[in-house]
Amino acid sequence: MATTKVTTDVIDMSGNAGGLTWVKGTTVQQPSGVIGEIREDTDTNRTLVYTDETGTAEWRNLKETAVTTPFNLEYLIVAGGGGGGYSYGGGGGAGGLLTNYGGSKISLTPGISYTVEIGTPGAAGGATSRGGNGQDSYLSGTGLTEIRATGGGGGGSNGFSDLNGSAGGSGGGAAAFNSAGATGLGGTATSSPSQGNNGGNGYSGSGGAAGGGGGAGGAGGTATIGQAGAGGLGLEVNIVGGTGNFYAGGGGSNANGTNSNGGSSIGGDGGNPGGNGTVYTGSGGGGSGTTAGQGATGVIVLRYPTGTTAALAGGATGSVDQTISGSTDLYAKVTGTGTITFS
Repeated sequence: MATTKVTTDVIDMSGNAGGLTWVKGTTVQQPSGVIGEIREDTDTNRTLVYTDETGTAEWRNLKETAVTTPFNLEYLIVAGGGGGGYSYGGGGGAGGLLTNYGGSKISLTPGISYTVEIGTPGAAGGATSRGGNGQDSYLSGTGLTEIRATGGGGGGSNGFSDLNGSAGGSGGGAAAFNSAGATGLGGTATSSPSQGNNGGNGYSGSGGAAGGGGGAGGAGGTATIGQAGAGGLGLEVNIVGGTGNFYAGGGGSNANGTNSNGGSSIGGDGGNPGGNGTVYTGSGGGGSGTTAGQGATGVIVLRYPTGTTAALAGGATGSVDQTISGSTDLYAKVTGTGTITFS
């Protein structure tokens, strides 16, 4: 077929009401290309231009305005767990847990970098200090009301000023007693918004024992003679699919007798030494007579529809665009602080 060459620099078709039809064909039919050529790919339904925009001549999609249609999202945000107490020490309280999984979804906008802060764990208690509180985890960004989970309370230790469990997302368990014979009280849980449970009280005197750290699924156990209070149960949140996904279990505690286990097998066990909370669950550390356990790092899990993709930046660690068995949704699991952007 003969080629008609138009030599004018200006083609005015403003008097026409229709559209200009490009050359079109399948991807296989795509020619080697000459700079400036335009064609429609009928396989991808995209308009292509042959250009050296990147320094290498190639067929590329024409630029288009980014789609900013909001999408719905479910979240699980767990703060860092509290550390266990020392010497008949109370269990660490679990980090606060907030989730809308199975409830009303929130709306996020593609192209916005949202801050994801992952709470670090509370330190184990020592001879003169209770267990440290875990740090908060939160999700925030333009157009989004910040969602913040409070760090778990540390477990009490047998010092005059450190007997009681600390307040937190879930409260830390109390130590057994101090040299004045006082009985420790468990720390209280954050109530606005509710995200955990109180720590358990200690038991003083002969057979003294400490209270368990509170968990997202239940309060820390109160100690009895020779029997330490168990860590409060974690909460099962199956946002990533399947079953048995527990988060935010309270730490077990220590006794002059029988020690106790951490909540839902993810909180640190009480004992000599005390166990650490299970990493990325926000669980509390175990109380100890010798070396206490530290709390667990928190986590953020975000569930979003297929067709949306996520990217981590700014130091954030974790995994994105993970498939969910039996669902068309995807999820991102964030384990380190930074930003996440959806497109």
